[in-house]
Amino acid sequence: MTRTIVIAATPTPNGDLHVGHMAGPYLAGDVYARYLRADGRPVTYATCTDDSQSYMVSTARARGTTPGELCRTSTGQIGRSVEAMGISLAQLPPVDDVYRRTVLDFVTALHRQGRFETRTVRMPYAENAGTYLFDGLVKGECPSCLAESCGGSCEGCGRPNHFDDLIGPHSVLDPADPVTSREATVLVLPMENYREELTAYYEARRDVWRRHGAQLVREILAGPLPDIPITVPSPGWGIDAPFAETPGQILYPWIEAMPASVYATWRAAGEPEGPVDALWRAGSGNRLVYFHGFDNVYFWGMLDLVMLLAHGDRYITPDANVCNEFYELENEKFSTSRGHLIRGADLVAEVPRDLVRFYLALTCPEDQRANFTREGLDKVAERRLRAPWNALADRIDALVTDPGEELPVTGEGRRRAAVMVERFRLCYDLPSFSLTRAADGIVTQLGRLLEAERAETGDLLLEVRTLLACAAPILIDVAAEAETRGVKLTLETGAETVTSFLLPRLPGSAR
Repeated sequence: MTRTIVIAATPTPNGDLHVGHMAGPYLAGDVYARYLRADGRPVTYATCTDDSQSYMVSTARARGTTPGELCRTSTGQIGRSVEAMGISLAQLPPVDDVYRRTVLDFVTALHRQGRFETRTVRMPYAENAGTYLFDGLVKGECPSCLAESCGGSCEGCGRPNHFDDLIGPHSVLDPADPVTSREATVLVLPMENYREELTAYYEARRDVWRRHGAQLVREILAGPLPDIPITVPSPGWGIDAPFAETPGQILYPWIEAMPASVYATWRAAGEPEGPVDALWRAGSGNRLVYFHGFDNVYFWGMLDLVMLLAHGDRYITPDANVCNEFYELENEKFSTSRGHLIRGADLVAEVPRDLVRFYLALTCPEDQRANFTREGLDKVAERRLRAPWNALADRIDALVTDPGEELPVTGEGRRRAAVMVERFRLCYDLPSFSLTRAADGIVTQLGRLLEAERAETGDLLLEVRTLLACAAPILIDVAAEAETRGVKLTLETGAETVTSFLLPRLPGSAR
């Protein structure tokens, strides 16, 4: 049977995951993966920490530690936060010798095929430190929108910038260090060589991408496509490039994402015998879906796609990129450096996890920026979810005198339950995947079931059980409690009887 490989954007281990991260790709990927499993479709949900990123160097310098120690500490924090939020990712795999071999095999195969070209480029250069600057080591004005931007791509407009594209660059490691530009000879993968394949790929998926991401792709395709750096001068951190043309350089960290995802998939699948990339081979018949933020549209939507296309027909390509916008805290950007954040693990220590997941799903930034407030969480989760849910539980308590009794279901009851499943499928399936509409669907069905007068108790129980099953990818704890009570959660609605049960209640916040 076809397996769906779900990949969440690889987190950089320079800090813990906060609520903004959780409300983006990680919760969305989790809900999608849980839905597929509940529907009987094999799925592997995986990611891998992005250890080689230059942000490890800049953050470690700011915190007075080493990139290695920062990586170890942050990876542990990320793993604990993922578990606390109930994200069903496979365990974060170690970035070990197998990882590095997978990355090197992936890129050296392209080198042997002559896909890379040598370029002499100009790069920002910190004169006092005597180092070249790229990505998280340099800031300046974005040449496309004039906002402050790091190297690589602009967080605001999403457009890429490489080498000396930034206007007025300065060093992140030492803003007082004069920055000039110097020549460096690097290897690149010319994206322009894949324009025809890129254009055909996006044309075939016009209805899959959300509007803002699709607009950015069109903007980039409208001009000359950038060269993808394959190697860059080493900042003392990263994987050494094995190519004779670029001695002393490292692999550009962003090109690790695809082999890292291949490796993470292999680990998540239990390290099956055979090639590490077997599940990603075109002949496997598997599907591939990415979840990431708008600031990664260029990397995950274009750069990484070209890294796969450059291998010819060896690998599957993503069926969809589910891309979210930014989630703000109290109408300001989440900021670790300013302490303006709420960590997911801290939040679920205060608020029941199902309430947190529901609120994040309801307010997540799918098509535009959205805002998190703790007051909003408390009020909305109580009024729209917990109070009506528990009122429905009270009603069922009054109706069910013998839990476990088989009750008849009418054709009308089965019809209503089937309609519910279809509505939720439209929320969970691609291309119309939407956490916001799924969470709103839970609210809608709760209200309807509270007001419904059913002649047959079996009809009501079938619909409530169906709601439990449809809400289970979001409300994971109440669904698990129902199953421990013997409630079989299923999306099948054709049964002529239903086993009576009592609906588990949702607990309230500590405050």
